[in-house]
Amino acid sequence: MSIEPEASQPRWAVPPEGGWTADDLDTLPNLPPHTELIDGSLVFVSPQTLFHSRAVDFFNWQLQSLVPPDLEVVREFTIDIDRYNRPEPDVIVIDGAVIKDPDQTRFPAEAVRLAIEVVSPESRSRDRETKPVKYARAAIPHYWRVENHDGRAVVYVFEREPATGTYTSTGIFHDRMKVSVPFAVDLDLTVITPRRRAVEPEA
Repeated sequence: MSIEPEASQPRWAVPPEGGWTADDLDTLPNLPPHTELIDGSLVFVSPQTLFHSRAVDFFNWQLQSLVPPDLEVVREFTIDIDRYNRPEPDVIVIDGAVIKDPDQTRFPAEAVRLAIEVVSPESRSRDRETKPVKYARAAIPHYWRVENHDGRAVVYVFEREPATGTYTSTGIFHDRMKVSVPFAVDLDLTVITPRRRAVEPEA
């Protein structure tokens, strides 16, 4: 009589007292890609939607062509806010001087000039509430939140107010986004979501 082997159980990492730290993201084995650290807890990313993928690609490539030479655009890369917070914005614009090593796994928050989050259903509260508070406290001067409204991209733009240390809304953009800070940007948002169509043959 054969004995069926028992199914292996997933082995979840047990957090230390006080929670994980920013350094742990580089040493914990078998973490899923794009794991973030928020308030000492590991946050795992759900499968990407098509909107999320296209929006991240759009802002990454568009800003690459517009950014001043002393700045760099990087997608999906963690930033150090403090010992217990190491989030991963979807796109960041950073001071180019902090890029020193191809093996880097994070950037200091003080080098970030702009953080962009593309909202997914599971990240809505983090992107609308948790992360903006942390980004503002880390003195990141600009924050853009990109949302899918009935298949169309809408961008909510925020600027940090130095006197209060909090973000102030400076615009909501639907079809065209035109801002002058942190550098001049003029983007057609309508190209993010349409399905590509085959060219119809001429009659």
